[in-house]
Amino acid sequence: MMKIKSVCIIDDDPIVVFGIRKMLDSIISYEELYTYANGKLAAEGITDMLNADKEPPQLIFLDINMPVMDGWQFLEKFIALPIDNRVRVNIVTSSIDSVDQRNWELYKTKTHHTITYNRKPLRRDQLEKMSKVA
Repeated sequence: MMKIKSVCIIDDDPIVVFGIRKMLDSIISYEELYTYANGKLAAEGITDMLNADKEPPQLIFLDINMPVMDGWQFLEKFIALPIDNRVRVNIVTSSIDSVDQRNWELYKTKTHHTITYNRKPLRRDQLEKMSKVA
């Protein structure tokens, strides 16, 4: 079983968070799991980690459509943070809007982090691929 220091799930749907967490528990081992219901809370939480000299999560699962701050707004804030290590950001969405696909293509070029685009519902085999550290 692969070991990862920390994982972050950013999604406003508690059922999705529960499902990702349950599947992750059977795929990887992690020391810490952070969950946030929107991008604003996640951006603040990760900023607080950096300010406390803690490493950011190695693996992030990010919903696009959330209240307060959506996934794209979170990504804007996240890629501006002073993070040298590569983080794998897995966009997880039920959106079929081509604008979201184009936004993903744009964000991939704006950062050194690995950003993938995945459609809900997730399957275990998908999650195994998405759980590899960047």
